[in-house]
Amino acid sequence: MAQWGRLKYAQQFCLGQAGKIMQQTGMAWPGARIGLAVSGGIDSWVMLQVMIMRQRIIPFPVELFVIHLNPGFDETSHAPLADWMRAHGVPGHLETTDFGPRAHSAENRKKSPCFFCAWHRRKRFFDICRQYNLTHLALGHNTDDLVSTFFMNMLKTGKIYGLVPKESYFGGKLTLIRPLLLLDKATITQACRQWKLPVWENDCPSKDKTARSQTLNQALALCGGDKRIRTNMFNALRRWQLESWPGMI
Repeated sequence: MAQWGRLKYAQQFCLGQAGKIMQQTGMAWPGARIGLAVSGGIDSWVMLQVMIMRQRIIPFPVELFVIHLNPGFDETSHAPLADWMRAHGVPGHLETTDFGPRAHSAENRKKSPCFFCAWHRRKRFFDICRQYNLTHLALGHNTDDLVSTFFMNMLKTGKIYGLVPKESYFGGKLTLIRPLLLLDKATITQACRQWKLPVWENDCPSKDKTARSQTLNQALALCGGDKRIRTNMFNALRRWQLESWPGMI
């Protein structure tokens, strides 16, 4: 780790937990071409930093490729990412879309803005992965996302499922992975500050009104502010998600 200097606890924990889940689930293999979906938020920035560090640790060659889809509220917001990629020699595809404004326009009358934007964003991610012959698409979902997804699915669909660490698409041609799934938001946020990553403000008018964030707040309300209960909830869902995943190795 000499090339990165001495790591602080949150940085080391993020690096270690990402390595743990990658090894346990067989996320990568020799010659993998991994697309990293980087939005510019805390989670995706830490995922990018961690994956670059893990690239030097993994005992076989993998390629990393950044994918950023600007939602279209500010066409210049991703400039810090472009600068960072040039400084670190990381290739990628940066693209400005109109998904955000369209999601909040009269065009989208039936779905929530978040659903509209997420659907178009995911479709474009898949197209870009195909364009660059990528074998993987990495997303920055964490344990907070797992908790909110678990409760959303249970309460709104009557089904029990969360966020799997690895899943296959298009007959195995693309593998979606979540390297940060064992990490909570607080630890990721701390590591992001320690690495001084250039996060930028989310300009989406719906950023504080998502179903995911509202459900997480409701789930945390069950804990009544008791940190022990919160820790137990997060740990239980981490274990359940890994143990219930059929591809666990």
